[in-house]
Amino acid sequence: MTEQKDELVNQMRQEKYIDLIDEYGFNLIRGEAEFIDDKTIQVNGQSITAKSFLIATGAPPAIPDIPRMGEVDYLTSTTALELKEMPKRLAVIGSGYVATELGQMFHNLGTEVTLMQRSDRLFKMYDPEISEAIGEALTEQGLNLITGATYLRVEQKGNRKNVYIEVNGEEQVIEADQILIATGRKPNTKALNLEATGVKTGKKGEVLTNEYLQTSINRIYAAGDVTLGPQFVYVAAYEGEIVASNALGLTKRKIDPRFVPGVTFTNPSMATVGLTELQAKEQGYDVKTSVLPLDAVPRALVNYETTGVYKLVVDAQNRKLIGAHIVSENAGDVIYGATLAVQFGLTIEDLTNSFAPYLTMAEGLKLAALAFDNDVSKLSCCAG
Repeated sequence: MTEQKDELVNQMRQEKYIDLIDEYGFNLIRGEAEFIDDKTIQVNGQSITAKSFLIATGAPPAIPDIPRMGEVDYLTSTTALELKEMPKRLAVIGSGYVATELGQMFHNLGTEVTLMQRSDRLFKMYDPEISEAIGEALTEQGLNLITGATYLRVEQKGNRKNVYIEVNGEEQVIEADQILIATGRKPNTKALNLEATGVKTGKKGEVLTNEYLQTSINRIYAAGDVTLGPQFVYVAAYEGEIVASNALGLTKRKIDPRFVPGVTFTNPSMATVGLTELQAKEQGYDVKTSVLPLDAVPRALVNYETTGVYKLVVDAQNRKLIGAHIVSENAGDVIYGATLAVQFGLTIEDLTNSFAPYLTMAEGLKLAALAFDNDVSKLSCCAG
């Protein structure tokens, strides 16, 4: 699997990036660059002056400040996918998409996996129904999930690693062959010498930008994970296109992150777009919600996999969809339809008056919309 992954990554890197350099006429310089001032960078001893700059240096994994962490050999999302042998036991520190995706992958390959997190539920930024559904699914599949953990220290003795935690006032020891750190990412800005430019950064070192992706110095732009915005490759690509167009003076485009869909590739997968119920209320919306259990979706019944949920968040004043959140098979495919509905202001009636193909997970969107005004359990199986 590792060899296949490396082969595919190298192939795509060559075909989608390196081979296109000459095609587009780029001048590629390999090296570490730093700013001399807001008009000049230096790389490999060479000074380069430009009208505009784009900072797109990404964000490597952040390592939490846990006592003795520096004395332990740990894995990150990169090195975990470089292993040649399967660990018998894996302890995962973190509870986000990297933790759940990789944790489930190792579990499916036969590793005993323990997920640990400080918060009281997975994906605490999402609505409780979504967190509970994905947590229930992972637990049903046999992953060990520990919530409300305080990390005391880590230790390594030979090849064995221990994670000492406290839960409800009691100390526990999680023994493992490998520890995976999945506690988010940090902006890659330390070596850029941004102090020489006047570019402002945030508390975590992220580059601060305006709606045009300009930094505090107008000629310097930033895009992608280095800004700590939505950390998805399609967002970085979209932002890069906006920066190129704006920097060349061709347009004056703004970034609008309100309609960015997010997908977590677990099984069942989790997908979300727009506002959660809590976010909508905090923004002053009069909110109505529909929560549809997965056992109300015919496709899920056919699959005999009914752990999951669809949740729709609607502005009660105009019945427009402002958020959609799904835990189901193929949730990442379904969310695109919901993304269009949220972005272009479709109403409950727009969804219920449309055709949804029977025996697809996409039908769940229409059923969830019908559930605002109907008891879906009393509808015929193809009423969606």
